[in-house]
Parts: sequence; structure tokens; C-alpha cells
Amino acid sequence: WGAGEIVEGTDDCAPPGEVDDWMRRVAAAPHRPDPPLPPSDLGGAKALPGAGGPDEEVALERGTHLHRLLEVLPACPPGDWHGIAETELPDLGEAERNALLAEARDVLTRPALAQLWSGDALVEVEIAADLPELGGRKVVGAIDRLIIGSDRVLAIDFKSNATVPERPQDTPDGLLRQMGAYAAALAQIYPDRRVDTAILWTRTATLMPLPHDIVREALRAASTS
Repeated sequence: WGAGEIVEGTDDCAPPGEVDDWMRRVAAAPHRPDPPLPPSDLGGAKALPGAGGPDEEVALERGTHLHRLLEVLPACPPGDWHGIAETELPDLGEAERNALLAEARDVLTRPALAQLWSGDALVEVEIAADLPELGGRKVVGAIDRLIIGSDRVLAIDFKSNATVPERPQDTPDGLLRQMGAYAAALAQIYPDRRVDTAILWTRTATLMPLPHDIVREALRAASTS
């Protein structure tokens, strides 16, 4: 502007006018939904009372290694399994790695379990669902093996417990709750098919079908806190 020119306008320093009451109120905290629950974290024991074997941390690590072998070895020729185990488990000592490989080999070569390793079986299937049995709480997990037929769905989970129960009803509650969550989630996805669950006990290389009523009741007793 030129010298001496006056520009009219509003005064930025003028006090503000009246504001509505809502502008003075503190906003309510937004609703945050509960985080998803892993089916393996629904409470209950994971091993039989008094069962021997390594402590929980060691057992969990051993189970993770064994799961890895059972995930990758079925797609490879048995003659390559030893070298694959060395590649997949490079941080383990030779004796420990060989013991895991022997257990995996026993499971993979049992004729009664051949269906689990066929091309029809899905591997590490991620699943998520809101379960009415848990008050609408969402569960998110992965099923070790899933076999989908025209009228039946079978979910299998691998367990490497040192002590294997003799009967389905003797299975630790924490494992039954996990399988109950899988069954409930799959029933939503496949409402027109029968949903079955089973545990593959790697220590004995046996597949244990779980009755519907057992896993259903276990899920109802699950903890979501």
C-alpha cells in the first residue's frame, strides 16, 4: 500500500463472541473394542496334571520347531528331509535336531495319517470370527491342517505334549477350548457342512478325534479376561 493509505478491516485482537456450550465440553473417549483373542489363549491347562517333560518355555519352543518341520517336510522328498531340517533349524544342536526330525518322520510316514499330508489338506489356515459362545468376542488364529470335503470339514491341530491322554475326555481343558473355538468359527463359515476337530499327538503319531459335545462345553467355560 502507498504511504498514508488506511486499510479498513476486522481487528484480530478483538475478543471472541459467545460460543456454544458443546464447544466447552470434553469429548467422550471413543469406544475401543476388545482386542482379538487367540484360540490358544482361552484359559485352562495345556498339559495333564503331573505330566513330566521339559518346562513350559522349553516345551513351547520344541513344539514350534516340530510344527515347522511338519509344515515344510510333506512337500519334499523324504531323502531331503535331513538337509531341510538343518536349514530350517540351524540354531539347534545336532542331537536335538535329529530327535525332532525322528518324531516328525514317524508322524509323516504313518499310513493312517497319510490323508493329512495330501494335496487336499490346507496348511496353516488363518481364521477369524466373532463367537457368540464368548459373548461376541473375536478370535483370530491359525489351524495347522484343514481338510474341506463336500459335506464335512476337519480341523487338525498338532500337539507335542510329552504325556498323551488316553481318551478325548482326558484332554487338557485349554486344548479343548482351542479346538472348540475352531469348531465354532468354522461352523459360521461352513453352515451346511459337518465340522469335526481332532488333535494329532506327535509323540505317539496318533490322531484323536474330539467329540462335538466335549469341545463345545469346553468353549463355554473359556475365559475371555
